[in-house]
Amino acid sequence: MSKTEIKKSSLLISENGIEKATSKKRLEVLKTYKIYIGGQFPRTESGRYYVPTNAGGKKLANVCLSSRKDFRDAVVSARGAFGSWSTRAAFNRGQILYRMAEMLEGRKAQFIEELIQQDSSKGKAEKELNLAIDRLIYYAGWCDKYQQLFSAVNPVASSHFNFSVPEPMGVVSIIAPQNDSLLGLVSVIAPVIAGGNTCIILASETKPLCSVTFAEVLNSSDLPGGVVNILTGKVSELATWFVDHMDVNATIFCENDPDLKKMMQEKSAINLKRIFFYDKIKWNTDQGQSPYLILDTQEIKTTWHPIENIAGSGGGY
Repeated sequence: MSKTEIKKSSLLISENGIEKATSKKRLEVLKTYKIYIGGQFPRTESGRYYVPTNAGGKKLANVCLSSRKDFRDAVVSARGAFGSWSTRAAFNRGQILYRMAEMLEGRKAQFIEELIQQDSSKGKAEKELNLAIDRLIYYAGWCDKYQQLFSAVNPVASSHFNFSVPEPMGVVSIIAPQNDSLLGLVSVIAPVIAGGNTCIILASETKPLCSVTFAEVLNSSDLPGGVVNILTGKVSELATWFVDHMDVNATIFCENDPDLKKMMQEKSAINLKRIFFYDKIKWNTDQGQSPYLILDTQEIKTTWHPIENIAGSGGGY
């Protein structure tokens, strides 16, 4: 044997105490999908992850299992971004939402592939993606119009000018539809941020791929960091913190779980947090888009302004 010849090792691989021959099949390197907080893509501070599978048992990715600390970090980020986002010109918010739709359109192939990996057919995946794009454009158009629809000049029996206008609530926590990868996620984020709020959203546990990829779209769409924060993980672990945090002004829950609904209603009383249940909305229909979804996360502010009566009672010219 030549001195330069290398003899192949005859060692066997040991797994769980059982030795087996070397596998000739290449192991696939799964992509690690990170969370999205404050415009950055950190790994979860817990160091935990899980591997979702599709109906055929295929492993999809390594996905972060977010913790309470991740949620707290996201709330801090969302609160920090609220001031500048809520006071931004309405037409500029519309431009940014439209830019999201443009970026989503440019990455259609990737999203369709991910939807197919998560058990969707090609036809259904294309339809879902097109609806998500159209939904962003729909809310982009409402950014500078919903105020006119929901504001009012109120008649009062005194020398005052009285008017009511909608204002964003603040930080909104959202538990997205768990059986929907993309369309439901977009449909709950868009009206919240169109109205000037910031949000933290928990994506689908079983179908998380499109949610993290959508975070990449947000990151390249001129959206300021912290306006949208996307976490992945278990609803059973994080639901309590989503509704319990004192710096969250409203919570949106998209699942039909009576126990979690009751828990949210009870804990929301601590800081008078608004709770919205969207479990009966069919996101792939016209029911899934409405300016009234923007109004849900708005407060109505009424202002009284004293005025002079030019022609008082009995006055004339």
